[in-house]
Amino acid sequence: MGINTEKTNMPFEIKDCALISRMAGIDTAINLRELRERLLICPVECLFHHFSETLIRPTFDDPEYRNDFAIWASRNLRDRVLAERLGIINPYALDSFETLRAVLVDIVDERLSEVPFIPWVEKGEDFRFMRAVTVVFHTHRKLFAPEDLRSQLSRMSLSSIYYHFVEARRRTEDGSDDFTAWLAGFGTGTGVMIDALKGIDFYFLTLFELKRQLISVLERATSAEPTYEKST
Repeated sequence: MGINTEKTNMPFEIKDCALISRMAGIDTAINLRELRERLLICPVECLFHHFSETLIRPTFDDPEYRNDFAIWASRNLRDRVLAERLGIINPYALDSFETLRAVLVDIVDERLSEVPFIPWVEKGEDFRFMRAVTVVFHTHRKLFAPEDLRSQLSRMSLSSIYYHFVEARRRTEDGSDDFTAWLAGFGTGTGVMIDALKGIDFYFLTLFELKRQLISVLERATSAEPTYEKST
């Protein structure tokens, strides 16, 4: 069965990606005050790397926190209070990553006002500000109709899911994911699918959990869209 849409659209090219990480070119932080100073000047790409690219980094394995600042506060500064405050931040609930920078500085300032001395880390445990380049690969697979998205999601790699649903939000004008932008190009007829995608609170999910939820919500959404019988 096909979904009734207002118009046709260009095929969706499924892509994959990998990260090449490198130092950001600013000094490391060995205590909480230095972390504050570096947060004020680090490139916004650093904030994206330490908050969003953790999803796709193979070395990231923390089950409790989704961003590197919270993990450093917990493991290295051994400041559980600070870690909890940093760990609940969802950058996609904020206007921009510059707003995220301001939130981080406010949290650090608040903690500095509470502690009797500035927390330091042991030698070799300093926070290293990193950034990454996203290398994009063509998979030579395409989607032609809205219902193809639902049927092909299970075949997509986790890094494809990351590229099209998370990383895409840096590239689209309205901060939406690639799937939503493509579905919108069909005009009326894909509204239920678009609403389903927009309803996913994805930041605290692993990529495996996100993929499973995408499949689930789109299965329900496509069954609710008006359909027609495809000719053979």
